[in-house]
Amino acid sequence: MRNRAILVLAIFLPSSVVAEDYQPELFKSLKLVYADDFSSGTLDTEHWQVRQGTTWSIKEGVLVGGPSPREFQDKKIAAGDKAHAGFKPVIWLQKVPENLVARFRVRFDAKDFQPRFPLIDVGHHVNTLTFAADTTTLTLKKNQKTIKLQEPYLPLNTWVDVTIELKRGTMLVKLNDRKTVFKDALIDMVDQQQIDFKGIDLGAICIDDVKVYEGVE
Repeated sequence: MRNRAILVLAIFLPSSVVAEDYQPELFKSLKLVYADDFSSGTLDTEHWQVRQGTTWSIKEGVLVGGPSPREFQDKKIAAGDKAHAGFKPVIWLQKVPENLVARFRVRFDAKDFQPRFPLIDVGHHVNTLTFAADTTTLTLKKNQKTIKLQEPYLPLNTWVDVTIELKRGTMLVKLNDRKTVFKDALIDMVDQQQIDFKGIDLGAICIDDVKVYEGVE
């Protein structure tokens, strides 16, 4: 387990708490509304929602997700719903602000990238970041618009520090030291205030050190 000078438990903080450890680019200031380093050993189901029957547990202070059990997969396939059979780990972080700054560490474990996966949805099917070996793709509102970049990109089987800032019309994405700013009228979080993590078939997702802020303009 990593050494930590300060242990931050899963908390939902009042709006009077001001973030001081990160200086945003899209906002004048921040209010910390949620933080979790998973040191409590218990998943905060008020904010995290496991999807598609996938398996999630906390191991040595890290949230770790894997595919659904074989029985669940067989039932979904028999029902004609292979797309939601849980071959890939899926989890949602809910109750995030519309004016958002999210910071976390993530690791997508798999042998190779797949078409359209892994991905991080900022707003369910609204601002979809899809990662490949040498590109990052932002898809807005279920394929209304697609923007491809050579940078930033996300490697597999490696911890990546992620920062996402979003307000209507603009989204900043930083993966380790690689940063870009997207500007488009389709970017927003209205009525879809969650972040989705979706991995690769038969792979795993590791998540840690999550902080969510409300941006103040």
